[in-house]
Amino acid sequence: MDYKALVEKAYEAAEMAYVPYSKFKVGAALLTKSGKVYTGCNIEIASFGATNCAERTAIFKAISEGEHDFTAIAIVSSSHDYTYPCGICRQVIVEFSKDIDIIISKDYDYEVYKIDDLLPHSFTQIDIK
Repeated sequence: MDYKALVEKAYEAAEMAYVPYSKFKVGAALLTKSGKVYTGCNIEIASFGATNCAERTAIFKAISEGEHDFTAIAIVSSSHDYTYPCGICRQVIVEFSKDIDIIISKDYDYEVYKIDDLLPHSFTQIDIK
């Protein structure tokens, strides 16, 4: 799947966001090495600490279905600007894929980063051993 199509899937996912408080919709589309796409949206809860981001929703859906090899994740928002993953999402991304392309879109234009660009000197399972 090309990145333009992955970005489109992320925008479709953003439409499913549950954001009664912020009104800030975020969508993510995660591409696996097998070619399957898992989407996610942000889900807000009145207790904001329990809120889940779109990126983590997509990754957790994939993991729960037995997928562990990811090639790219597209992230979009309703802000009409580039929206980067939060710190927690960056940590989750690096946990499951050190070589993933992170596609950040602004109104269908996009930039591609590696996780090391967004989370240099990350703490991973290697540091625990």
